[in-house]
Amino acid sequence: MDHETLIEKIRTLPPSPGVYLMKDARGRVIYVGKAVSLRSRVGQYFQPSAVLGLRKELLIAEVADLEFLPAESEVDALLQEARLIKDIHPKFNVRLTDDKTFPYLEITVREQFPGVYFTRTPAAKGTKLYGPFTSAAGLRTAIGELQKIFRFRTCGLDIREEDPNRRYYRPCILYSIHRCTAPCAGHIGRPAYRKGIARLARFLEGNRAQVVRDLVREMKDLAKNLRFEDAAAVRDQLRAIEALGRRGRLEENLQPEVFAPTFDPAEGLKALASRLGSAAPIRSIEGVDIANLGPREAVGAIVTFLDGRPFKPGYRRFRIRSVAGQNDVAMIREVVHRRFRRLTDELTMLPDLVLVDGGPGQLHAAAEAVRAVGAAMPQMVSLAKREEGVYVLGKAEREPLLLARTDPALKILQAVRDEVHRFAQHYHHLLRQKAVFGEKEARALAAERKARRAAHRKAPPQASNDSSGSRSPST
Repeated sequence: MDHETLIEKIRTLPPSPGVYLMKDARGRVIYVGKAVSLRSRVGQYFQPSAVLGLRKELLIAEVADLEFLPAESEVDALLQEARLIKDIHPKFNVRLTDDKTFPYLEITVREQFPGVYFTRTPAAKGTKLYGPFTSAAGLRTAIGELQKIFRFRTCGLDIREEDPNRRYYRPCILYSIHRCTAPCAGHIGRPAYRKGIARLARFLEGNRAQVVRDLVREMKDLAKNLRFEDAAAVRDQLRAIEALGRRGRLEENLQPEVFAPTFDPAEGLKALASRLGSAAPIRSIEGVDIANLGPREAVGAIVTFLDGRPFKPGYRRFRIRSVAGQNDVAMIREVVHRRFRRLTDELTMLPDLVLVDGGPGQLHAAAEAVRAVGAAMPQMVSLAKREEGVYVLGKAEREPLLLARTDPALKILQAVRDEVHRFAQHYHHLLRQKAVFGEKEARALAAERKARRAAHRKAPPQASNDSSGSRSPST
């Protein structure tokens, strides 16, 4: 196939998710890739202005033909890409990733309650592997999307059905947000949990239609036996599977552009635990900030980061009730008190780390609020803007911990601080608009801004050197 014929073939590709297979002159598949939009992604390789780098230029020089396989969603495309690479072993998939270890999805099938993990160093035995995947960011995000459907655990706990103490264990936040069925706390039995893992495995192996048929059959049987709550839970699983195909982007619940594409949040969390001397890993962080630019409409905000990634359903905002004037310290105390009182009343898992925007005064005010509620004290730090010093409760309270500007631990703290600041300011501006323009006009202005952001997100992506063809999720 000559170059012009190849370009014409690319123009006929659909603007939908799928997998593309590039072939050489002998018809051998030399590269497999996945894309949110097949037409846009494949076309980027052949744009005259594209800067591909030496190795991708060598790939394009050998391409004589291409084929594609459509997929229902970006998650399906990612899984399909991994299966094809494992079966075909295209030479350029190896060349383009030979400077690092392939990421895999690993299920610890020999455990009573199997966990599901992202890994670059699979265990020698006792696990089931899916992959390799070419996009680490895509795999991490896909695990989060699949967790919404199959509600599996991603923690490292050793959970045994015969352990009588399970019923006293308080599950983590993933149970509260319906991402895990909490086998750690005895909220699900071993047979039911493993049934869900078996369905996940079938889904990963490409048997999506069979999984849907099984769920539909189960939902009908439950409804027939008047178990309506259980039937509704299965219905929600079916809706989550359907939602995979409706989304153009995997990051629906993630706030975009929080991290640069090259930053790994997992590395930042690991470094943060080391800098703070934490024996346990840090998985959940809540950031606290106040927006108080004038005598009126003072507000507080909290954002939640899970595994280093912003989780929008965990965001909360507060109108200040008990503080008059511009007293940020007192406002921090009120917001943290209300937040922890709610978490305690609902028996919800507390965050591993609380980050307060400010210095020692704000840090101690937050700690006083937690003590007043009677909740267990999490790790608490504050981040001062001017020197970016980290004040640590019980340790560096007077002399801040000064981290290098390139330290991944500082970067993740800055990301949380900047995100909660953005969220607080947004709420403050919204209330000020309501006070100035009235409720109806303020809502119209907010809708207009939302429409502009949506139009910006739908704009065609710029040419990229990323082999996955999608923007790295921020998480």
